[in-house]
Amino acid sequence: MLGAEPASPCARSLPQRFLCSLSPAALRNRSGDEMLRAARRLGRSCPWSGGMPAGRARSSPELQVASFLLRDWEDFSPEVLGALGQAALGLSVSRIQENIPEEQLEAALPALGSVRGWSAEQAGAVLSKLLRSGYQILDGQSLAELGTLVGGLNSSTLRSLSPEVVLEAIQLPGFAQHLDTLPSALKRILVEKVSSRVGHPAELVKLIPNALASYIPKSLLVFDEEKPNVEDLNNKPWSREQAAMFFSDVVKAEPDFSRLSQSVLQGFTCAAANAVGAERSQELAKEMRKKKVRLGQDQLSCLLKMVTVHGIPKDLDTYPQDLLLFLSPSDYAATGNCSQFFINVGKANGDVLPREDPQRQQLLLEALECLRIPGTQINKGNAEVLGWLVCDLGEEYIRSSGGSLLKALSQCGSFLPEQEEAIRDVLSSGNTTFGPPEAWSAFTLSELSGLIPVLGPSILQQIPKKALTTWLRNFAWDSSLSREELATVVGELLPRRHKREDGCPADLEITEAVLNNDIMPAYYSPEQLRACLRNSSLENHLSQLGTYPFSIPQLAVMKEYLEERFPDGYPENVLSNLGPFLALISPGEVSTWNLSSADLLAAFLRTQPQPSDSLASAAINRYTELGNALNATALDAVGTKYVCLLNATQLEAIHPPVLKMVSLDPSACSQETKNILYQKAKEAFSEQHHFPAYYELILPYLGGAPAADLKVLSKKDVNMNVSTFVTLRRDALMPLTPREVRGLLGVNVARLAPWRFRAPVRDWIQRQRQAELDELQLGLTGGLQDGYINLAIPRFPEPSSAPLGTVAMVSHLLPALLLSFLMVSILS
Repeated sequence: MLGAEPASPCARSLPQRFLCSLSPAALRNRSGDEMLRAARRLGRSCPWSGGMPAGRARSSPELQVASFLLRDWEDFSPEVLGALGQAALGLSVSRIQENIPEEQLEAALPALGSVRGWSAEQAGAVLSKLLRSGYQILDGQSLAELGTLVGGLNSSTLRSLSPEVVLEAIQLPGFAQHLDTLPSALKRILVEKVSSRVGHPAELVKLIPNALASYIPKSLLVFDEEKPNVEDLNNKPWSREQAAMFFSDVVKAEPDFSRLSQSVLQGFTCAAANAVGAERSQELAKEMRKKKVRLGQDQLSCLLKMVTVHGIPKDLDTYPQDLLLFLSPSDYAATGNCSQFFINVGKANGDVLPREDPQRQQLLLEALECLRIPGTQINKGNAEVLGWLVCDLGEEYIRSSGGSLLKALSQCGSFLPEQEEAIRDVLSSGNTTFGPPEAWSAFTLSELSGLIPVLGPSILQQIPKKALTTWLRNFAWDSSLSREELATVVGELLPRRHKREDGCPADLEITEAVLNNDIMPAYYSPEQLRACLRNSSLENHLSQLGTYPFSIPQLAVMKEYLEERFPDGYPENVLSNLGPFLALISPGEVSTWNLSSADLLAAFLRTQPQPSDSLASAAINRYTELGNALNATALDAVGTKYVCLLNATQLEAIHPPVLKMVSLDPSACSQETKNILYQKAKEAFSEQHHFPAYYELILPYLGGAPAADLKVLSKKDVNMNVSTFVTLRRDALMPLTPREVRGLLGVNVARLAPWRFRAPVRDWIQRQRQAELDELQLGLTGGLQDGYINLAIPRFPEPSSAPLGTVAMVSHLLPALLLSFLMVSILS
């Protein structure tokens, strides 16, 4: 079943192009020496799927052949190991653990450390044997000698190394080139070690290799009086948040914006733009267009405000296309017609505007009007003009347009339920260029791959199984489909019923070659998988198998195996690869795990896909119940996704300096959480409060800031976005004066006007003097007129929550109290 091709001529005599495309079955019945010679040629001369997507590298044809060739070899001398080249990837974890002596591994270390593509389990097996045998990492050179195997270090081993060892290693070119493939946890530790010995951001930027740059905490990128070196900054792949830390420093000092990299330019901030002025902001925007810089919604809104201070530029095509998302065809009239406007909108990043955003809905209406579409039928030409706006078309357009929208819709990624139903109806009809589902080929599925999650069982069952299998083998991994979506297809290939197996059929034995085959799930029913797993070491392949499209019943069988293998709880290498099994794990199970370290908690919370809130909450509670602190490692793993799950006790226990090393955003959390974290963040960043970057550091926590702190910020030219302003604490926002609000919002103050009829802006307006509101020149009305008194009417308990006598007494006294208050006010 897994391969039945005829045997080939002796591998030694095969031309290289044939050897590199062999299957394991083609090399059966060869002698051990022939197998070894073939493995050497395979490892030294074949391309090893260099052009394949990273997610499929572990299941390449070469790897399957290498696993087959080395499965029975016994003599792994340093010379043999050194000669294998890339074919060494065919060594199974069990073979490394049981058949290769430690001294031979150490002698072959230079060769093994140059092999690209080790799995985490393989590298871990090699290093654990070396370290147990006495191999020591005493300096940077010995750490660098691990080469590509460095990813096999566990977190505790790396943490035990001195910062000086790490600092020396990362400055060695041979070590830096192997850091890209390291697990995130190890990258964070390396950055932590280096930053503990580096005193200034400029030096840190210079020393940290590119592969680690995105792991530098943003608080460590705030420059003091020293000037940042633009060349050093340009050479690093920063995140948007990181670049915002130094963007202002850079643009104020840089006369030539063309020198700035895409990575630096994405850190654009309103404060920086306001500081350089409208004319230079236009220069900046044009450079962003050339470098294809992608900005967020708030950044684009601010940039548009700066470049249109003197009206809409006539050369809009020289500015970032994403700015068009906030304009209308009439704004583009001086540049081109409405059709050209929407062609360019279709090339913009539609993800900037959420589906429910009114501006996005307005763009679709204007596009339909521009194209003069009388009804609901859209042809291919109009679909091309609409671009990603096709994804917002209602079900009536999808049904009326037949198959003309299918290719465009396959790029959308997600649909509303009614859109999905319409797509299924169109495809089921067979009245498209693709024909009925029973006539589809693997190529058809490749063209429609983005719609496969929408098909449902009714259509999938009609597609020929050969077409599905061929598509899985040759096309699936080039698509954007998730493992879960691919598993739906695999589920359709498996028999509906299967007799229980007493043993594993000979042709379904789980070998290394089978484990390295990414469509392995298509060959095993759950019953067969249960029978065949008994003699396997599943835990040694979890990182690899976790990417395969196993169905839920198959995953349930594999979970049973893991429970039998680890009755006392999962080790770290299993916890970090539980992603596919999350739907089968309960919070009750998690609450029994021995999450005794931050590394264990992080390993679980960082599994992909990430755990649900209920599972994450159970893990965090279990971790803290065992007396563990929410240190930088744990809190970094908690991140913005899970920070709202922390209770008050856990939040209060956070040591403020820890917030300098992590990136959190509690804006979606309860007010209590926001309040606690704001005070801790304020203390954590207190030494940086006089820097322009302080606002970017404290920004995520401002939902917990009191009025007094907002009044201070209003004097610092922070140019707060209105989207942030309207989420501030209500009791902190109401005392602000119009002048202070102008100080907070800066260039964004005009965007306050659309909020004038909505809370909390409406409520704030009613508490301000109209004369002061008029100074904003925004047309805000409803404030207090001069000579009027704003009476704060006391709020009393509802009748159901207070004794009846109390309510009656208050009601009786209220008129007298108000009269007394008015008399005192008039007399004074």
